[in-house]
Amino acid sequence: MSDFAFFLGCIMPNRYPGIEAATRFVMDRLGYTLHDMEGASCCPAPGVFKSFNRETWLATAARNLVIAEEMGHDIMTVCSGCYSTLFEANHELQSDPEIRERVNAILAELGLEYRGTIRVRHIAEILGYEVGPWGIGDHVVRKLDMKIAVHYGCHFLKPFKKKMIDSPENPSILENFIRELGATPVPYRDAMMCCGAGGGVRAGESDVALDMTREKLINIRAAGADAILDVCPFCHLQFDRGQAELKQRYGEEYNIPVVHICQLLAYAMGKDDVGLDAQAVKGELRAKKGVMA
Repeated sequence: MSDFAFFLGCIMPNRYPGIEAATRFVMDRLGYTLHDMEGASCCPAPGVFKSFNRETWLATAARNLVIAEEMGHDIMTVCSGCYSTLFEANHELQSDPEIRERVNAILAELGLEYRGTIRVRHIAEILGYEVGPWGIGDHVVRKLDMKIAVHYGCHFLKPFKKKMIDSPENPSILENFIRELGATPVPYRDAMMCCGAGGGVRAGESDVALDMTREKLINIRAAGADAILDVCPFCHLQFDRGQAELKQRYGEEYNIPVVHICQLLAYAMGKDDVGLDAQAVKGELRAKKGVMA
């Protein structure tokens, strides 16, 4: 299998350590080795930093890429926002010599040089296409008994012309994978809509962000889902904390647990505590009684 430089990002280790623990559990059991990136910073966030100062955004991302280059490993992240920044920065620096020269002039002040020798990978793409539905069965110890609403978010699949992972409007990579865990993906209205968090909306226009979250939650509840599955800690936070904020501000209760793909997979692979008790919306994952894989 492969070694990866594990890019943690900001939200997962600080707000949802259960996702990090589940990721390390899953990758170890699948035969991958994750190496911590000493000195890594914020990616930085694609919506906010890039909008205000593109060169600072690129130079900061390049510094993180250089850390992985010096480790000799491709980067793996479980966050779609981090994936967006690091993937796009890597792509720009590899394809535009002028930008690369300007960024390397900044990095030279730190004694660093970007060389363009690594790739940036998202955990969902590794699970969906490298491990694959065909390869996960031998690692599953209990089949799930849950209806799952899959939330792809905005940054995992787009821009399609650069990432080329799956259809950006009608994807199936996550649904195909979780079916092999025993889960039943349920279709719901406006499934490809943003959760409301990204682009600085949560920080700058919290009412707008909550309106978008509410609309998704109403549609997910109408579909009869037992849980929301995401591939991004920021979407995870918006759905989890967003439900608490909707209850506090408007008295609305949805009580739909939120689970990252690594938490769901870790549970199916035998890890009992995947961190849901530490989230705003408590919940339990459910396996089929008497059905072991």
